[in-house]
Amino acid sequence: MSPTEHDAARPLMGRRGFVAGAAALGAGVGWSASALAGRGNDPVEPEGSLTERDIWLRDEDLRFIGTEETFSTPELMRLNSLNQDHIAFLTEIGLADLGERRLRDMDQGGLDVQILSAHTPSVQNVPGREGIDFARRLNRQLVEGPMAEHPDRFQAFATLPLQSPEAAADELERCVRDDGFLGALTNGHITSRYLDHPDFEPVLARAQALDVPIYLHPGYPSDAVYRTYYATTRPEYTREYQDYIFSGSGLGWHQEVLVQAVRMITYGVFDRFPRLKIVIGHMGEGLPFYYERIANDMGEPTQKSLEKPVEQYFQDNFWFTTSAFFQDDLLHLLLKYISVDRVMFATDYPFIDSIKEGTDWFRAVDLPREDKEKIAFRNAEKLFGITI
Repeated sequence: MSPTEHDAARPLMGRRGFVAGAAALGAGVGWSASALAGRGNDPVEPEGSLTERDIWLRDEDLRFIGTEETFSTPELMRLNSLNQDHIAFLTEIGLADLGERRLRDMDQGGLDVQILSAHTPSVQNVPGREGIDFARRLNRQLVEGPMAEHPDRFQAFATLPLQSPEAAADELERCVRDDGFLGALTNGHITSRYLDHPDFEPVLARAQALDVPIYLHPGYPSDAVYRTYYATTRPEYTREYQDYIFSGSGLGWHQEVLVQAVRMITYGVFDRFPRLKIVIGHMGEGLPFYYERIANDMGEPTQKSLEKPVEQYFQDNFWFTTSAFFQDDLLHLLLKYISVDRVMFATDYPFIDSIKEGTDWFRAVDLPREDKEKIAFRNAEKLFGITI
């Protein structure tokens, strides 16, 4: 049974009700530094050292650009939700709010700018003219709504009708050239194909020509993958949608993005499009943990087929965001392998408890001020050609 075939009569388990708020429908999240504080085993600060509070106060003037911040519309929620309970949950957390509530949450957290993107899987499963028109409507709603009303607070990634690659490339160019979009965001596989498939070369070529990035956001697996990896024949284990979350924010999403990223490298996308820029979120989608294994084990079999070592493409063609993973150790592990110039701040709003949770966490991270500014906003300014 695929995620879209769940029994609509079952109660939906949302973020705040799943494992005491540690995972949820629609996004992956880790324990933040602030969430861990006060849990019993607080470290003893060496005499004379800076406390987290000292570090936060030192950086309370830090500016922030949120690079993975999600929105929806009633039409899109009807397309991509499991049932009415799911729609109610997404509405409750403010996914479709692009006005006062979102701005209030940004102000409370000190988030200067959100780069908006349509919620998973956007219109990727809508073929033909219907998908093309749907993508255009979503993009125009942003241009005529929040981007016009609050141009200093909202930027956006284009929604693309990827089942029609030529039309998707044209929509990307129109959005970038005419409406000031910063690139595009995709959501996992497109009818069991990833962006390394020849069908999508028009989109990659246009993104390279326009010099804008593509953000690889997770998407739910194909039915075949879902049945093999995540489904169970024991209904007592699916009553709280644990199979759905298992295939999504609980694990599957993050593995799926990393697989797509490695596919793009090993099957030559960046040799064909050497200036293509790719962004992945959630602190690298597991890449820091697997980095050395990928580099070592994939190095020898790709020596003759690729122009560069596997790991070099991560340095040359990828950027990474902190979305929803407010964990010091993960950030430092990412920075062990990836330059601080390639890491950007994101909250994964509204699939986190609050924007302030993310900004407070990052203010307290023990990094040099110059590096914190790069991650908080300067790297995004440079990559997207914006100034806040």
